[in-house]
Amino acid sequence: MNSELLQKVRIIDPVSQTDKLADVLIVNGSIEAIAAKITEYPTNTVVRDCQGLILGPGLVDLYSHSGQPGFEKRETLSSILTGATIGGFTRLTILPDTLPPLDNLAGLARLRQEEFQNKHISSPLPLPPSPPHVHYWGGITLGLEGQQITEFAELAGGGVVGFADGRPLSNLILVKRVLEYLEPFAKTVALWPCDVKLMDNGVMREGIDSIRLGLPGNPAIAESAALAALLEVVAATTTPVHLMRISTRRSVELIQNAKAQGLPITASTTWMHLLFNTKDLYSYDVNLRLEPPLGNPSDQIALIEGVREGIIDGIAIDHTPYTYEEKTVPFAEAPPGAIGLELALPLLWHNLVEKGGWSPLELWRSLSTNPAFCLQQQPYAIAPGKPAEVLLFNPQQTWKVGTETLKSLSSNTPWLGQQITGRVVQTWC
Repeated sequence: MNSELLQKVRIIDPVSQTDKLADVLIVNGSIEAIAAKITEYPTNTVVRDCQGLILGPGLVDLYSHSGQPGFEKRETLSSILTGATIGGFTRLTILPDTLPPLDNLAGLARLRQEEFQNKHISSPLPLPPSPPHVHYWGGITLGLEGQQITEFAELAGGGVVGFADGRPLSNLILVKRVLEYLEPFAKTVALWPCDVKLMDNGVMREGIDSIRLGLPGNPAIAESAALAALLEVVAATTTPVHLMRISTRRSVELIQNAKAQGLPITASTTWMHLLFNTKDLYSYDVNLRLEPPLGNPSDQIALIEGVREGIIDGIAIDHTPYTYEEKTVPFAEAPPGAIGLELALPLLWHNLVEKGGWSPLELWRSLSTNPAFCLQQQPYAIAPGKPAEVLLFNPQQTWKVGTETLKSLSSNTPWLGQQITGRVVQTWC
């Protein structure tokens, strides 16, 4: 019997709106009891003093990139599972833009087999071996051209969590047909609103900072114009859609208006867009080269308030690994993206809760409960009789971000070499 007693731990549970100190008994992967003081527990129970620690539901990532198959130098299933566990994620959702892309049943079966081998044979995971549940987005379109749709029924029957490409779909006729075809399957459809023609060759958000930095600007309307058109298609088809990678103030306004009209949409922004804006690009740090690009200060403020108010439902990690060689180029030539599974919780806690005035419940709702709902999954409450899909977080533990401490194969993050505060102590899944 595996039994652990967490004494005087702070429980944060957005499902029951709980924020309290209590003892928690976990037996064989389930929550056995929660009380102000637990005095009866099985023999050989590991008793832990958890004063100052936080027990919250496991985090749910909406979309991230795995290097496997095709880009194993960036990330493997083993390394991304390890990093997700270290970061407190109990559900991980992988985008289909691998090589070959996840656009057929054979590819899905192959990934599931490799995942099984990593979890049960090689067992590379640190801490107790509790790797996250892995879900896969099925590709909307076939191959790299993106002009022909996949076999939705086949992939849906194979168990994909939903359908996404992880890239903009600019053909609105194709988008309309996709939403019409997918309506009966009751699967999440995730779309990224972005007009690639308006975006042109922009590498940062257009504005005074892009002019001063001498970098090509990507106008905000590249997102908002595409979003407005997409919302019209959603209104015409009534198929529920999740809007990925929202990054502008105007997009937050459009989503707020669309929700007020009853459109069946959810939305997410990425954690990096909540922490940075164009003022941070004067360092020319290639790890801040993202897609969509970081917003202007007004965009960042709107996104933070949008998430806090529930207009933007969830915070995505969009973990995007690249090798050192790929990122060691001039800013405008760098591939967009940064890693984040191991860093998001401590840095969001520090910047939004400790410094930004958010409540712990608001942060956990945005990283756990709401993302689960966006994926049409049920979040677990922290309650007796429920599976222990939880994490233990120490908001005061300091550690240095480095290649020796990160479990990801890549280290493309602006915090590389820095001391940060906050770390997940343990994850149960």
